[in-house]
Amino acid sequence: MDLNPTTALLEKDTVDGFVDYRGRPVSRRKAGGWRSALFVMGGEMAERFAYYGIASNLINYLMGPFGKSMAEAAASINIWSGCICVIPLLGALLGDSFLGRYRMILVTSFLYILGTGMLTLSVIIPSLRPLQDPERGTCPPATQFQTFFLFTSLYLVAIAQNKPCVQAFGADQFDAQDPQESKSKSSFFNWLNFSLCFGSGASTIIVPFIEDNNSWGLGFGLPCISMVAALAIFLLGTPSYRYPKKTSGLVIRSCRVVGAAAEQVPSGDDDRRVIQISSEETHHPRKSDWSRLIMESKEVLQLTPIWVTCLFYGVVNAQPLSLFTKQGGTMDRRVSRDFQVPAAALQSTSSIMMLLLVPIYDGVFVPMTRLFTKLPSGITMLQRIGIGLLLSIASMVVAAVVESRRLEMARELGLVDEGDATVPMSVWWLLPQFVLYGTANVFVYIGSLEFFYGEMPEGLGSVGIALCLATYGIGSFLSGILISAVDMASGAVGKSWFDSNLNRAHLDYFYWLVAASSAIGFGLFIYLAKSYVYKSQRLRDSF
Repeated sequence: MDLNPTTALLEKDTVDGFVDYRGRPVSRRKAGGWRSALFVMGGEMAERFAYYGIASNLINYLMGPFGKSMAEAAASINIWSGCICVIPLLGALLGDSFLGRYRMILVTSFLYILGTGMLTLSVIIPSLRPLQDPERGTCPPATQFQTFFLFTSLYLVAIAQNKPCVQAFGADQFDAQDPQESKSKSSFFNWLNFSLCFGSGASTIIVPFIEDNNSWGLGFGLPCISMVAALAIFLLGTPSYRYPKKTSGLVIRSCRVVGAAAEQVPSGDDDRRVIQISSEETHHPRKSDWSRLIMESKEVLQLTPIWVTCLFYGVVNAQPLSLFTKQGGTMDRRVSRDFQVPAAALQSTSSIMMLLLVPIYDGVFVPMTRLFTKLPSGITMLQRIGIGLLLSIASMVVAAVVESRRLEMARELGLVDEGDATVPMSVWWLLPQFVLYGTANVFVYIGSLEFFYGEMPEGLGSVGIALCLATYGIGSFLSGILISAVDMASGAVGKSWFDSNLNRAHLDYFYWLVAASSAIGFGLFIYLAKSYVYKSQRLRDSF
């Protein structure tokens, strides 16, 4: 035993399982912690500014300068938003199993800058966009090349989404085995979401105002500048980061165990072939290897029914970026004689609610509920998600009622055939549905993030985060499919619910449909949540 106090101090100072940027044992005092996490959070805040600078007003660009119908534009955005939330699952697997999270973040950041740069060019170069007819004041349909270039840039942005790796890498900066750093690790997710909301909130206020004043080139250029800043901020933290030692991800581990079993073919003298599974260790697949894979598979399968019911919320989540925003564009948005609120700016309500309610949730709601439930978290993760699902249904009901009133006013004033007319109904009537949606997000998003991260098998936290995001992505896909199907069905029997003239459309009917389907999903969620056994309880029962 080495009794040298200096050696003991150095051993205590290092963090097991991590190295510094030069591959050396990492010092707890010199790397990691909040000093490193702040670089991650700053980069993510700039990334959210970039994303919402594109997404928040995209429907108005597609329906305006790009000349798409409302149904086409809404469906296109829903599919694009779906890809943005589903593709990170592949990125999480690649980051965990092959490239490592740090390298994966660098690769996707460069793709992000490329995508936003191309998007800016698609607006400022005349040959890459439809040109407005000066006599008619309208734009001709986009050519195939113009459409291809625009959506190539948008889908490069979708491919570059890498929140699971970024969030997991940020959490890596805190040692879960250290009592003090463990507390900081828990706080990291709260402050990370706080910074994300700050970036998205600022973007939805600033960028749509610029774009609504016919500066689409600058409006789409700011996200590109913001992504360059995001990458620069992240790179500045390189010397201070803790890097996880390379380990085998679930995919590689599964393939190795199965491959090792296939290699165990007895020869005539009953010798067995040996498979090399790492640079340091060779062995045959043990019974424990198979048991671990079976156990992990069961844990993932137990999450599947809950995950499916969360897809209904994904459909609700798709509406503020598309239909809610277009709905607001037809209403009175004046604040003063010379200034009117951009319709997309109302999306900042979700971020503002997150900024306001997260501290209240932690400081008031949790302590109060803890008195009754005796749970450290106040309520369980599934109870938190359930409250959010209920609030999301309420947001769709309110949206349907408000839209019904807007249509009624348009009919009373004879504005049904005037699609460009402003209905003299204040845009602030939309605020309750945005507030309910934003409040629901506080419960559902953070609750599901914590649930899928914590309930996944050990070492698969980034995949759990990706699965959480995938509920939003597939929900957007489902919303796009639903819009297209309803558009065709309603158009075949009369007039489409998604007529480009919103005064002839029936978004209220669609909102009622989403609310009804979400209510069914909520019922299924409650049924499944009652019988779900948490991972911590399963571990206690196994002893």
